[in-house]
Amino acid sequence: MDFTTLTIKVLKMLSLAGGYGIGIILLTVIVRAAMWPLGVSQQRSMRTMQLLQPKMKAIQERYKSNPQVMQQKMMEFYKEHKFNPMAGCFPLLIQMPIFILLYSTLMSPQFIQMAGNSQFLFINRLDATMKTTAGVSNDGIFGVSRYDSFMTGKIAKVYLKNEKEPLLNVKIEKPNKAVEVQGQLVPGEPADFKISLDSLNLKFSQLDQIEKAEIAVTDIQTKEAESLTFLRKDGLLVSTVPTKEVKSEFHWDVFGLLILFMLTMVMSQKAMMSMNKNANQDPAQAAMQKSMNTFMPLMLGFTFFIIPIPAGVLLYLVSSNIFQVIQTIVINKQLELEDAQKENKVSDIDLNNAKQIKEKE
Repeated sequence: MDFTTLTIKVLKMLSLAGGYGIGIILLTVIVRAAMWPLGVSQQRSMRTMQLLQPKMKAIQERYKSNPQVMQQKMMEFYKEHKFNPMAGCFPLLIQMPIFILLYSTLMSPQFIQMAGNSQFLFINRLDATMKTTAGVSNDGIFGVSRYDSFMTGKIAKVYLKNEKEPLLNVKIEKPNKAVEVQGQLVPGEPADFKISLDSLNLKFSQLDQIEKAEIAVTDIQTKEAESLTFLRKDGLLVSTVPTKEVKSEFHWDVFGLLILFMLTMVMSQKAMMSMNKNANQDPAQAAMQKSMNTFMPLMLGFTFFIIPIPAGVLLYLVSSNIFQVIQTIVINKQLELEDAQKENKVSDIDLNNAKQIKEKE
């Protein structure tokens, strides 16, 4: 079982709490909560970096004419303060694969077929992108545009000669490349699909016995899926299906979700900046950080406006940003409490030392 199938099963289970929108939010919370210790480690490392920044800059200025000595002094400085500058990057390296896997799951045809038409709050469909040409799945007619491309499902039901029962769950090799359109795709005219027999993971003797196969085909652009029957002809599996032209439609609910994503991202970055408000940060570095915090939400928002991204993925990103804000505030309070306890401990030690000195006198 691959990660996409497993994640979809988990989403299906979580959706029992109130639909697939709630399932996505709960999955986001579960994943981010599991990575909470990494978040603590990352923020502690960033906080230490900010506190040590003035001394690090002084070392760099003093030995800037001798890079080799400067590197040696910096390593000694890190060792003295028990600080690893790469510690803050490690949590990000762990989080990125998880984000990519969740993202690919919510973009997968399996999820679209299972929960694509689900509603949540003001979102009409979780599979809707900003501007879509979505058709109706499993109605026997493909809603297409001229330059659409297609992919198959991962398995097929195959019928062999002299076999009463079909072979179930026959694996299809490279589903995103297995199916092709013969000739030019013209909306409103029947479309002819072909699949090579070699795309089916069967023995050579079985390939020679194939009569037909039932395979799900998905329009990659519209996410519409149809279950087609392919007949054997001239060494290929072929199927003809009627088509109709679909027109583009702008979805304001997805646009509103995109704006919400940008706002929550700004909130998340402001929460991270507030963590360093008491640190002696270089003015030029602070100005650059502020510019980046403004530029990044705009850049990602523009990217998601141009590149089609389903509402379900945006919902995951918004939920993740909100969790990040809460996590940053809570961990920041925890770190401030730890620093206060350390300062009190140091003050108590200094006070005890002063008392001992006075008693000796």
